[in-house]
Amino acid sequence: MDDPTTFEDLVRLMDRLREPGGCPWDREQTYATLRGYLLEECYEAVDALDRGDRAGLGEELGDLLFQVVFLSRLAKEEGHFDASDVVRGIGAKIVRRHPHVFGNAQASTSEEVLREWEEVKRQEKLGGAVLGGGEESVLSGLPQALPALLKAHRLGTKASRVGFDWTRAEDVLAKVDEEMRELGRAIARDEREGTREEIGDLLFSVVMLSRHLGVDPEEALEHANIKFQRRFGRLERELRRRGVRWEDADPVFLDRLWMEMKSRGDSELS
Repeated sequence: MDDPTTFEDLVRLMDRLREPGGCPWDREQTYATLRGYLLEECYEAVDALDRGDRAGLGEELGDLLFQVVFLSRLAKEEGHFDASDVVRGIGAKIVRRHPHVFGNAQASTSEEVLREWEEVKRQEKLGGAVLGGGEESVLSGLPQALPALLKAHRLGTKASRVGFDWTRAEDVLAKVDEEMRELGRAIARDEREGTREEIGDLLFSVVMLSRHLGVDPEEALEHANIKFQRRFGRLERELRRRGVRWEDADPVFLDRLWMEMKSRGDSELS
């Protein structure tokens, strides 16, 4: 085990860690304790991906793969499944959901592939039954713990694959304008619950607009977050340069200074 290079080597390494005489820390882990590590490794892999750090991405994918092997080992100890079952299951699923590659179906565009994918998924859920009232939904299959922004995007995508969608981006923009007006009315009436609901509707509509425009809403929002952080940092440095404390800066002055930071351009804000 000095130089594990295959998936089977990694499984054997995990077995050694969990066996009697293995690592005390690894032997103490449970599904509950590994949950946080699984999420952390997912986010670290995404972070490396966003930074364009290919070497870091390779390392983080390894960490993520190890969590898969670790959880599979726990399941094996309970007699549910093992790492081989995980590989066998995903392999069979990929073959089953690509009938245009491994079967006789035809799909020449990405859109056709995605529609075929969803249809196969529905048939899997229904056990071959015809979709009907009260049965498996087109929107099924999304984890409840999925971040709300990403979930909204995926819900819209799933609905669009069966034809439930706006035709043009301009129509979605009109919906965004409508939700803005409804939010304004709720604020004017000082309706707390109504305001919360309308903000949700507005955010959902903006996500639908981003989908129609081919923009990843998560990526767009993160770009805005970074831009805000950079401008705010420049604002803080400017306040220190002028010897102005936050408590002494009135809103009008801060707004004027913020617009000055904005006008200088983000190229200066790194």
